[in-house]
Parts: sequence; C-alpha cells; structure tokens
Amino acid sequence: MNQKEHLVKIERTARYFTLGNLTPETQTIWFVFHGYGQLASFFIKKFDGIVDQNTFVVAPEGISRFYLDEKYQRVGASWTTREHNDLESIEYIDFINGIYHNLIDSSIHSNIKINVLGFSQGCATALRWLNSCDFIPDKLILWAGFFNKGISGLIDPRKLKTVDTYYVYGLQDEFLIQYPDMTEAFKEKMKEEINPKIISFEGKHRVDEVQLKALIDSW
Repeated sequence: MNQKEHLVKIERTARYFTLGNLTPETQTIWFVFHGYGQLASFFIKKFDGIVDQNTFVVAPEGISRFYLDEKYQRVGASWTTREHNDLESIEYIDFINGIYHNLIDSSIHSNIKINVLGFSQGCATALRWLNSCDFIPDKLILWAGFFNKGISGLIDPRKLKTVDTYYVYGLQDEFLIQYPDMTEAFKEKMKEEINPKIISFEGKHRVDEVQLKALIDSW
C-alpha cells in the first residue's frame, strides 16, 4: 500500500507573556525569543532587571510544547523542527506579527523603539520574523545562536545593515565549545554578513542577567 501524507490547516491558540505596562511613557518595546525547551513564562524573568516605566517586554512562546522529563512534570516549548520547518515557521511568524501589530496599533505614540533578542533557537526565530517585517528594529541581540547556513539562510543581511546588532555568548557555552573550529568559522561568516559587535562573558549556554543589563546600560 502507498503511504500518503496529508496536511490540514487548523486554528491554533498560542500564548505570550509581558513585563511592564504599555503607557504614554513607554519608549522601548523588547521582543524576546526563548531557546529550545524553555517556556516564555520563565524566560521573561531574565528581563526583570531592564524593565522600568519606559520599557515593555514581550515574550512569545513556541507553538509546540512537550515534556522534558520522564516523570512528565517539566514542560518546554520549541519553535520548530526539521519536520515541515517552512510551514511551522510561517505559522509562528503570523503569530508574532499578530502580537506586534496589536501592540503597535494600541500604543499611545509612534516613536517607540523596537529591540529584539533571541536566545539559542530563538535567534533563528527572531531573524525569520524580522525578515518578514517591514520595520527596522533599533537593536538586535543574538545570544548564543548557531546557524548552519549562516545569517543569510534566515534573513536577507541587507535588512540588518542599519541595525545595531550584537552577538553574545558564554566562553564556557557547552554547545559551542564542542566544535571550536566550526564556531570560529561561524563567527567569521557572521562578521562578513552583518558585522555584529561580538561580546563574550564567563558563563555557559544561558542568558546572563548581569551581562544583559551591563550591555543595555552601555547604550
């Protein structure tokens, strides 16, 4: 018998979390994208230290959730897998665009700066989303991401030409240090494509809150 694959388009309910309040005083909105196996509700706590009356943080969550342990207690989320990556990407881009337009349309003024941060798998999500957008973010932080096909496999590098972009990673990152030659080649290719400011810190594969705040305070 011949096996055939069939696809059905369905309506999904996705969620996102926010920190702070969107008010007339808001000057900056951050869109932050978690890594593989994380939940937005936990990831957004990393940004407590940067929230004030002028800052609003938005953390969308990957649309696929799963159990992380054998006792079925810890839950994580993923943005996409190799299975129908193109279709899943379109779905989460539509989801993020829905959040963006809802917030911008409801914001009090049009001079709000948009900053974007992606961590690990969330870096690819951030870049794919920005490739679909008609706005230019003020700041972009790619934190400990790795792209097999380079930046150009996710976004037209010309879209980031005027964006203040940073690549941040821990010197003890347990994923990057496994393949030092590949990591160095990746960073060199990234420099050629978008020339980000590269920042390293003493730490592993995580968003270090002290390093994050220090970077933002330096602007």
